[in-house]
Amino acid sequence: MKRIHIVGRKNHGKTTLIAELLDAFRRQGVRVGSIKHSAHRHELDLPGKDSYRHREAGANPAAVLCRNMVGVFVPRDEATDAYASIATLFADCALVLVEGDIDAAAPKIEVWRECQGTSCLAAERDDILAVVSDDAPPTSLPVWPRRGVAQIVANLLAMVRTQGD
Repeated sequence: MKRIHIVGRKNHGKTTLIAELLDAFRRQGVRVGSIKHSAHRHELDLPGKDSYRHREAGANPAAVLCRNMVGVFVPRDEATDAYASIATLFADCALVLVEGDIDAAAPKIEVWRECQGTSCLAAERDDILAVVSDDAPPTSLPVWPRRGVAQIVANLLAMVRTQGD
């Protein structure tokens, strides 16, 4: 799975940028998947629901099929690579955009807005490859203008071409 992590501090515009990028990729006919990473523990299914009961009884995986959606629940052992466990779901994607997961071993692009008053992660970390911003982040890394979604798409596709399988 070829993935690029869109990282940044809270309220710097990661979700908005990813939504715009996904729309731009779709309009170009490029299939791109997305993953929202959360560092918190969540229950994605509701206790008491049939699907929850199936999982609790030992189904692995457990799925919910609706008219318009499929949800698949796969238990996660925190010691295993979660991305590898779901890679087959993204096999037909040219790219997978991951929102967050700053500590993952994968290419990272930071979204940074000076008006938020927080430091630029790229100035503190050596694993970020570029910064998306309309400001002047304190880094020597490439800065991709936030208002230039088409150019960001082109840059991401160029990055993916350099990634091995």
